[in-house]
Amino acid sequence: MSHQDLQTARLSNGKDIKVHTHLFINNEFVPGHGPLIETINPVNEQVICSVHSADESDVNAAVKAANDCFKNEWRKIAPAERGRLMNKLADLMQRDIDELATLDALDNGKAFTIARDVDVTDSIGCFRYFAGWADKIHGKTIDTTFDKLCYTRHEPLGVVGAVIPWNYPLMMAAWKFAPALAAGNCVVMKTSEVTPLSLYKFAALCKEAGFPAGTVNVITGYGHTTGNYLSNHPGVSKMAFTGSTVTGRKVMEASSKSNLKKLQLELGGKSAQIVCADADLESAAVWAAGGIFNNHGQSCNAGSRILVHESVHDKFVQLFVKEAENIKLGDPFDVETFQGPQISKGQFEKILSYIELGKKEGAKVAYGGKRWGTTGYYIEPTVFINCNNNMRVMREEIFGPVVAIGTFKTIEEAIDIANDSDYGLAGGVYTSNIDTAIKVTNEVKTGTMWVNCFDVFDQSTPFGGYKQSGFGKELGKYALQEYTQVKVVKILRSKL
Repeated sequence: MSHQDLQTARLSNGKDIKVHTHLFINNEFVPGHGPLIETINPVNEQVICSVHSADESDVNAAVKAANDCFKNEWRKIAPAERGRLMNKLADLMQRDIDELATLDALDNGKAFTIARDVDVTDSIGCFRYFAGWADKIHGKTIDTTFDKLCYTRHEPLGVVGAVIPWNYPLMMAAWKFAPALAAGNCVVMKTSEVTPLSLYKFAALCKEAGFPAGTVNVITGYGHTTGNYLSNHPGVSKMAFTGSTVTGRKVMEASSKSNLKKLQLELGGKSAQIVCADADLESAAVWAAGGIFNNHGQSCNAGSRILVHESVHDKFVQLFVKEAENIKLGDPFDVETFQGPQISKGQFEKILSYIELGKKEGAKVAYGGKRWGTTGYYIEPTVFINCNNNMRVMREEIFGPVVAIGTFKTIEEAIDIANDSDYGLAGGVYTSNIDTAIKVTNEVKTGTMWVNCFDVFDQSTPFGGYKQSGFGKELGKYALQEYTQVKVVKILRSKL
């Protein structure tokens, strides 16, 4: 493959932007040896550009570069210097925030203002947060017997392989890169083949910041080829994966068949939002709508099941539909746009098929339910009512702007319905009673529970799932445990 790395891409607002299309290995953009992959603009269904993909030889090269860097340089750098480099990277990301947000909006379809003010801003904050942890990862001294000195070391794992999804291209990368680098690991990250562009810009900033060659490596490719090579690679000490439960099982299988890599899996979800009779219904409607319609419904923690006490069901639905009606669909570069297109034709068709399935199952469409416009992968915010937990639209992850609303009589029934799921990533409860809030948050089996809000994140608080939503924690001090291993050292003192 001989075409140049930097290509010109046309935005939907008529402006042009330069994009990297080669793999980033050992601080250089290099051609890949896998097939070229076309990235599609979901706004107009046109090709943005073609990017190189990594075959097995490219994965080997990336892992070797990471291992060489870890062995010879990165793990030996003073932790405070790692933190300084991460803060420098955050400075560069802030400098180029508009370009990073533009790239996410271009090949993902999300609103530019949201990409800039939420995704990229939070990614910058993530690097600053973990930069502060870089020189604070400490072991302990342990009293055993008088003639021995015993202490623990929290050591980096080595090379971390990471696979990220297309729904938050830059932010999901930051959640893995930042704690991994702070702890002293080197990283080989596979972007989604659907949304690689912002990560290659990010890689260029890593080089500009001064990270040693091999610390950060970014490759693109399909999951069944490039992702499989990375998951099975004996030179990778850990796999950090965010994506579907089906693919997470394959990553786990690859670990067991190769070198028993440490795993961190953040998988699917079907989060329940419980609206109690004593809730502030207007506030609950606002938060619950954001909980499902943020990012076009393309969030693993989306609150796509809403359980409403039967006594306030009609009033809540009226308020909730009003929120759906006020959602502005349109071009991602229109400042008023909240919801852009779905990510791809395949996802677009899958969501529409679920809408038809919901109708056949007996759910009633209270709002939406069809394509929006004639060009691009746009789907109206869709609200189903009269749903029960046996319906597939209540049990399966749709990953789109579709919500299913059902009712409950008692809080115990609501908890049982919420827990009647293979998933356990997140959930929410809306109530004015603190006892109810504590009861629900204690008994619903999920990794995160929000009270009178939803989809609220902070760099210092961990995030991860129960059950088939995976295991391991992103963010917060807890994330550092995922990227370190504990060594015990015992020294016999000299007898004086």
